[in-house]
Amino acid sequence: MDRRHTIAEGVLACKSLTARYFPGFDDSNRTKQAPGLPNHLAWCLGHCALTMQRIAEKIDGTPISEHDFFLGGKKGDAARFGTETVSFGSGPVDDRALYPTLARCVDIYNAGCERLADAVLASADEKLDETIRWGAGQVSLQSAALRMVFHNGTHLGQIADLRRALGFRPVMT
Repeated sequence: MDRRHTIAEGVLACKSLTARYFPGFDDSNRTKQAPGLPNHLAWCLGHCALTMQRIAEKIDGTPISEHDFFLGGKKGDAARFGTETVSFGSGPVDDRALYPTLARCVDIYNAGCERLADAVLASADEKLDETIRWGAGQVSLQSAALRMVFHNGTHLGQIADLRRALGFRPVMT
């Protein structure tokens, strides 16, 4: 397996691994926050999806999906995230009207995984070797794509903490 397939496989595995943590969440509690914890489920899914879309855009040159995001939007709705409500530095709020339904949150997250995996698979090796500005530094597109697996895992840890705080049954028993 070459590096493109390895990265794509890791990104796609995020879909099923993350889905294990959805039981107990529904449309009434997808934006519920717990004291001392930073993010709610809807925000985590939208944030990860947006970040993957941004890396895919750097790889394939295709703009972020307006089917899933209000570009530059400070508000989302039942069908789309506002990019500014889930971007780096945004603050999640317990207002269900600002975020998509749980089913759409999951669909948008899964679409982000698929788009990034497709972009990596379709890219030339030379493209993956290109460096981009990301945060305070420079990284290769290969590294940026691979980091998304760990980024998703970081936010999945927040979802796991949130599940415990909300009294949900453990995922792994």
